[in-house]
Amino acid sequence: MTTRSPRVAVITGASSGIGLEAAKSLAERGWRVIATGRDPGRSANAEVLIRSASRNGLVDMLVADLSLMVDAARLAGEIAVLTDRIDLLVNNAGGMAKERVITPEGYEASFAGNHLGPFLLTNRLLPLLRRAAEGAAPGSVRIVNTSSDGSEMIPGLNLDDLHTFEQYSNGLAYCSGKLANVLFARALAKRLAADGIVAHAFHPGTVASNFFSHTDADVQARYSNVKTEGLTPTQGADTLIWLATADEPGKSSGGYFYERAPRAANPLAGDDDFVDRFWDVSEALVAKAGV
Repeated sequence: MTTRSPRVAVITGASSGIGLEAAKSLAERGWRVIATGRDPGRSANAEVLIRSASRNGLVDMLVADLSLMVDAARLAGEIAVLTDRIDLLVNNAGGMAKERVITPEGYEASFAGNHLGPFLLTNRLLPLLRRAAEGAAPGSVRIVNTSSDGSEMIPGLNLDDLHTFEQYSNGLAYCSGKLANVLFARALAKRLAADGIVAHAFHPGTVASNFFSHTDADVQARYSNVKTEGLTPTQGADTLIWLATADEPGKSSGGYFYERAPRAANPLAGDDDFVDRFWDVSEALVAKAGV
């Protein structure tokens, strides 16, 4: 009798907040967890917490900054060394910048970290997701993107200027990245349907986490009550964990969720032609990094 190997989850942005809570929950359920974080110190502390929650001790923590395509590519390679299959990929890393920053590769850092890095990482990891899906029940292998209701607050995306170089603001760059998360899930759903892999995006709610410490003074003032009135990271991670483990989310793909229920997405998510063009532009932007 052979012992079944534990399912494998890759969770980015797992050094704090809802990513950490999701990693701990899955580790406690017996999953093998490959977690990533940007800050080495926070990542080391998170690894201790995830490992202490783990049923089997199968925990790895990798450090990478997904606003850098070279880091995203390196991360994909390091994950491929650790495992030959991925049952769940959670693209959770991201955030809102305090100011405009252009990365050494020429990308606007907020949009790059929220979308382009995860886009590159996901595409590099697709062979491992497809391998897990071979012979598995349709819908059991999943990709989950952490988005935001910020995705609903803008009328659209300028495909000629996804970086918002022409009309930059911290808020617009963030909302653009979060809308990109929704569109990316929609595009993945179409491309991975034949493999039986599902992809969804979700809005976690306003969570009292490390998120707001990285935002500008205006945003911090607007959400000054988040510590007392916001959701806990455990509450914010609930829909993420549900999307990753429950039966119902495996029966559909390309959705946008809030509080375990479908939520009306930005109308662009329903424009298949736009979603296809968005994918093509994302591919072209990532290719410019030459990694």
